[in-house]
Amino acid sequence: MSARGDDEATQDLSALRAPTIPAGLSEPRGTDAPRREDQAAPAPERAAQTARDARRERKRFERAEVRRFTVRSRRRRRAWLIGLGSVAVVALLALIVSYTPILSVRKIEVRGTDRLSASALEHKLSGELGTPFPLVDQSAIKAVLTEFPLIESYRVESSPPSTLILRIVERTPVGVVAVDGGFELVDAAGVVIERTGEKPADYPVITVDRAKSMDAFRAAAAVLRAMPEDLRAKVSSIGATTRDDVTFGLVDSETVVLWGDASDGVVKAKLLEALMRAQPDAQRFNVTSPEIGVVG
Repeated sequence: MSARGDDEATQDLSALRAPTIPAGLSEPRGTDAPRREDQAAPAPERAAQTARDARRERKRFERAEVRRFTVRSRRRRRAWLIGLGSVAVVALLALIVSYTPILSVRKIEVRGTDRLSASALEHKLSGELGTPFPLVDQSAIKAVLTEFPLIESYRVESSPPSTLILRIVERTPVGVVAVDGGFELVDAAGVVIERTGEKPADYPVITVDRAKSMDAFRAAAAVLRAMPEDLRAKVSSIGATTRDDVTFGLVDSETVVLWGDASDGVVKAKLLEALMRAQPDAQRFNVTSPEIGVVG
């Protein structure tokens, strides 16, 4: 074969071995075909970034779930904190105002007195003027009031912004006791309310000696307090030896009533009234038992 023939054969073989690939078409992807650079596996940096993004997304999801499941408890906690804060602020303001001259005693009023002088008591308590209400000295007030035996009980009231009110309950006289030189008007506890040279009107004489039997004296005084006022006004004298055998006489008569103890005063008074209507000439009545009255 000639040289020209050899060249043509070589060209034909080259054409078979390296076919031309049209533009726009990629190389066939066979199992053994090499990959292009832009189709290579992700770089380590891209993999790490993807992992970080996944972790952040998971954390955001977890936080959202926690907030969703704890919304009620957070609302309750917020409400409690707001409430406690409000109470604390109000308490602090009240404390500040209470201990300042804004709320201090500038006037003292004494109420409920009859025999006692209200102005005298107010003067005695003037040491509390200018004192903030929480700092009013209750012990000092008690010390002043113990100087007045006519006071049976009392109550101190604050009337902001400036008034201190003292409510007095005076002792109630129930009878008189004969003593050397006159009479003593006493209450049910035997406390002397007044001393006079003559017997006070409208009060019965208690014939029990307090020094010998205070129990008997208190029993007689308790009967006077327990009986109705209209009957008490008719009693001339009353006495006892024990708490269960109180006896009294009636004004302008020789009638004697065996009353017993201080219980059932109203019932006994009604029973006595019925017995006296039924037998007006009788001079002795026994109403120690409120169910059964005895005459004579």
